[in-house]
Amino acid sequence: MRWLLFLSRVAFICGVFFVFSLSLLIRNWSGDEVITSTIIMIGYVLGLIIVPITIVCYAGTLLIRRKLTDIIPRWLVIANLLFLILLFVYIFYINDPYYNQA
Repeated sequence: MRWLLFLSRVAFICGVFFVFSLSLLIRNWSGDEVITSTIIMIGYVLGLIIVPITIVCYAGTLLIRRKLTDIIPRWLVIANLLFLILLFVYIFYINDPYYNQA
């Protein structure tokens, strides 16, 4: 189950980059376009793919009756769940019909 620990760590990094990319929407604190595009690609694209896959793997681990915290630290599971909630809130915010109205 070391692959799940690795996947959890990658999902955590993608979640952190997602928060960085949200902060770039407020204020562009990065002057370099290459760094900005890398943060956005890791945060949005990989974050939208890897974080939900990780949570599905967590659910699968719980379904086969294994204790999740024996494999992965509790803080990593909680952080990935919070990143998933943040991703969903962002997706619902962008798809809000009042978002694009002037």
